[in-house]
Amino acid sequence: MSLPLKDKVALVAGATRGAGRGIAAELGAAGATVYVTGRTTRERRSEYDRPETIEDTADLVTAAGGHGIAVPTDHLEAGQVRALVDRIADEQGRLDVLVNDIWGGEHLFQWDTPVWEHDLDKGLRLLRLAVETHAITSHHALPLLLRSPGGLVVEVTDGTAEYNRDTYRVNFFYDLAKASVLRMAFALGHELGPRGATAVALTPGWLRSEIMLETFGVREDNWRDALERVPHFAISETPHYVGRAVAALAADPEVARWNGRSLSSGGLAQEYGFTDLDGSRPDAWRYLVEVQDAGRPADTTGYR
Repeated sequence: MSLPLKDKVALVAGATRGAGRGIAAELGAAGATVYVTGRTTRERRSEYDRPETIEDTADLVTAAGGHGIAVPTDHLEAGQVRALVDRIADEQGRLDVLVNDIWGGEHLFQWDTPVWEHDLDKGLRLLRLAVETHAITSHHALPLLLRSPGGLVVEVTDGTAEYNRDTYRVNFFYDLAKASVLRMAFALGHELGPRGATAVALTPGWLRSEIMLETFGVREDNWRDALERVPHFAISETPHYVGRAVAALAADPEVARWNGRSLSSGGLAQEYGFTDLDGSRPDAWRYLVEVQDAGRPADTTGYR
C-alpha cells in the first residue's frame, strides 16, 4: 500500500464530522499523523448535541493506516489553540498540513432571510465560528508549519470563488462567512508563498454529511432514496471525496502551483485522478451552474 504522507503531520481543525472527518480519514489513509480537533468528545457534547466525536474520527484515521490523535479544542479560545500547537510541536516537532475546517453554523442561519430580519446574535455567532476561528488557528499554527519547507494550508469553504461571486448564498451571514474563507486563502497565499508554503481554498460539492443524510431521512447505503424528493441530490458526494482532494494536494511536490487559488473536489479529481468511494468523479459546481441553476431536469450524465 502506498503511503505518500507517512512522514507528514497534519492538523484538521474541525474534524468531528462532515468534511473534516472525511479529510482526516483520507490523510490517515495516506499514512499521515493527524491531529483532529473539535468540541464534541465522548464525555461532552457541543451545542450541536450530536453523537459524532473527535475520538471516533481519530479512530477512523488510525484504522485507515495513519495515526489519529484527538485533542478537544474550542478554536474560539486562543489559549486552547496555542496549547494545541505547543503540543504538536513538542510531540512531532513539525506541522506539514493545516486544514481549517471549523464551521459549527448549521443551527445558526435562516434560509433566504434578509439581514434586518435574521436573528442578530445567531448571525454574529456564525461569523465568529466560521471566520474568527480560522484566523486564530492560523495565527498560532503557521509559525510551526513554516519551520519546514513545503507546508500546505487548506481553507475549507462552501462554493468556489467563481460561483460565490455571482451567486447569493443562503443569506447575508452565510454568504459573508463563505466569501471570507475564500479571501483568507488568497491572503494567506500572499503571505506564505514567499516563505515556501502554499495556501488554497477548497470546497466539496453537495456533501453527504451526517447532518445532510439525516435531514433527508437516509443513510449512506441508501442515499439515492432521497432523489425522489430532491432529484439534484444525485450529484452529491461523500466527505471522503474532498478528503482525497486534500491528500492529493498534500502529496503533490508541485502543490505551490495552486497557491492562493480556489479549488473544488470535483476539479481536483480531474487533475489528480482520484474518485469518490463509489468510483465516480462528481463535478458538482459545474453541474449546479449548467443543470440545477439553469432549471434543467436532474441528470448527472457527464457530471460524475
